[in-house]
Amino acid sequence: MAKKTKKKNDNILLRTLHGRILSSDFFINHWKSVLLALFMILIYINNRYQCATRMEHIRKLEQRLEIVETERIRERSEYMSRIRESSMQELVEQMRLGLAIQDQPPYKIKKENN
Repeated sequence: MAKKTKKKNDNILLRTLHGRILSSDFFINHWKSVLLALFMILIYINNRYQCATRMEHIRKLEQRLEIVETERIRERSEYMSRIRESSMQELVEQMRLGLAIQDQPPYKIKKENN
């Protein structure tokens, strides 16, 4: 019965550390599979890293786009306020150009055929 309790205590971790499960013979016999597994793990790590860096770049570009859109709206409102008729009249008066808004529309002159 002493052997049975000893076998139960002999867990997978200890057998692995002592080379009973993954020995050098295992790696020699299955070197292609081991290299393929390592290569796939490296590709997975590389893809995760690229995904994380690209997501960070996208987040920065979205923030920049939001700032540019806000700036565009501000510039548009400033432009719209400058082209209003009343603000144009104020600018003309400030610059003393002597221009005024006509009360009547312009006349159309027609040539008579005689």
